Amino acid sequence: MKRTNWVISRRDFLKASGVCIAGAVFSSLSSCSVIDSKLYSKNGGVRFGIVSDSHYADVDDLDMRYYRQSLDKMTECIELMNRKNLDFIIELGDLKDQDTPGIEEKTIGYLLAIEKVFQKFNGATYHVMGNHDMDSLSKEQFLANVKNTKISRNRKYYSYDINGLHFIVLDSNYLEDGGDYDHGNFVWTNTNIPEEELAWLKKDLAGARGAVIVFNHQLLDGTGDHYVDNAGDVRKILEDSGKVLAVFQGHNHEGGYSLIEGIHYYTLKAMVEGSGQENNAYAVVDVYPDNNIAVKGYRKAVSRELGVAGAVGV
Repeated sequence: MKRTNWVISRRDFLKASGVCIAGAVFSSLSSCSVIDSKLYSKNGGVRFGIVSDSHYADVDDLDMRYYRQSLDKMTECIELMNRKNLDFIIELGDLKDQDTPGIEEKTIGYLLAIEKVFQKFNGATYHVMGNHDMDSLSKEQFLANVKNTKISRNRKYYSYDINGLHFIVLDSNYLEDGGDYDHGNFVWTNTNIPEEELAWLKKDLAGARGAVIVFNHQLLDGTGDHYVDNAGDVRKILEDSGKVLAVFQGHNHEGGYSLIEGIHYYTLKAMVEGSGQENNAYAVVDVYPDNNIAVKGYRKAVSRELGVAGAVGV
């Protein structure tokens, strides 16, 4: 699928005054649909931090993955986040890694070590489960050893509200038959969101009173090894709701961005890739009262200004 690397700035959107300016930029942008203006008054503005793919384990480096360094990298990340007056932080999956072969007891130890650093954040914390979080462990074991603020320990996917914005955390770690990833029983290129979760997503979106931000580990904005197998079905649900501003995801360590049907898809670069703090990656996201979004990337994470979701149809 063609990826569209185009953004509309807040200044350009306001200048357009409801006119579909996208046609002047890309002839392929054929329609202009704005999210219900009633959503705008409900958003008081939210600032949150994101980090992804720390893959912490006390194991030797492999290729460009420096597993042990993720403790120090996460420490730097949390120290900065604590200075930024955030409403919450969320990690987008693959928090820990494992030995080869994996040993359950040691893997839990790696999870506890990196989670201890993550929990030094002075505020609410949330997690998205990634495929490597189920190496050597079950989902239940992972969830029992992390903290999602005011969320039940048994929730694999969930939602919460802050300052008029609705946040949805998805779980794509399912086999084709709907079974959970569990102790490495999966192939990382085969990832699905089952019907039960899709039904929950539709219901949750229908009940959302404000604009929506979605978090997922595997990618939803295309096809290929890093993407959810039924990503198209998920996108249709998000698009049909008319409420989703953006999706933040990890998994593809190189990062990326696309705009599909007025929804922004921002993929954060991986923390684990590259040696030294200069190769760290994390970001602070501002969602403004007018639903514009600004991503401030630190170290190798990419900064990007995102316009009002739903401003254009692609």
